[in-house]
Amino acid sequence: MYRVFRVPPAKASQADVVWKDDVVSRQSITAREAKSLGMTGDDRYVLIEGSEAGIARATELLKDIAKALGGLEAETVYRRFRAQDEEAASGMGLIFGP
Repeated sequence: MYRVFRVPPAKASQADVVWKDDVVSRQSITAREAKSLGMTGDDRYVLIEGSEAGIARATELLKDIAKALGGLEAETVYRRFRAQDEEAASGMGLIFGP
């Protein structure tokens, strides 16, 4: 289970609350700037993968800070996160070998 959040630049520093929360910090949390994902704008995207309880807690913490994405928009951003992870993993394979 996952949820993607879009954080506006003015509130980017406030999004760190997810790393400080005991429940949410146990989930997989990844943050990237829009431009690093090949998207326009200055927003930061936060991907949280984990348990239903962890995602619910993150949604509660970020409700006034970030917009939880849904549908096609969330899927598009999620695929960009995954594509970058796969590229990084394949690059490490080239460096260290099979």
